[in-house]
Amino acid sequence: MVKNSELIGKPAPPLELPSIPNGDLYKLPIGEKPIALFFFPAANTPGCSKEACSFRDAQTQNIVFKRSPSLVVVGVSGDATTKQSSFADQYSLPYPILSDVDNSARKTYGVGKAFLGLTPGRETFFIDDKGIVKGVCDKALDVK
Repeated sequence: MVKNSELIGKPAPPLELPSIPNGDLYKLPIGEKPIALFFFPAANTPGCSKEACSFRDAQTQNIVFKRSPSLVVVGVSGDATTKQSSFADQYSLPYPILSDVDNSARKTYGVGKAFLGLTPGRETFFIDDKGIVKGVCDKALDVK
C-alpha cells in the first residue's frame, strides 16, 4: 500500500552509511539502477527477519522484481554492523544492509516510529533508475 510522502516524485536523498560485513561505507547507487530501500526496526526480530527473508526470496526467485531484474535491494536499520552481519549470515541475505545507528538516514527519509512511538518504523522506498522516489510502502513485504 503506497502512502503519501513528501519524497514521492522527487529526487531520492543521497545515502552513504556503513555496510556489512566490515563497516565500509556504501553509497546508494541513486540514478544508476532502480532501488528498493527498506528501513526495518532491528535485526534478529521476528517481523524484521520475515521481511528481510521476503526481500531475499523475491530477489533470488525473481518473484516480485520480474519487471526490473536489475533492481538493487538495500536494507537499513539502527543496528551496528556486527549485529547486522550475523543477521545477514544467519538468513543468507544477498544484499547490502546498512547501519544507521544515529538515525540520520531515517530522519532524511522521514521514516517515523511505530507501535505507539516505541520502535523505529518500517518503510520501503522505491526509487527508479533516474533517482526519483516512485513510491513508499509502510508494510513488510510478504512473499507468498
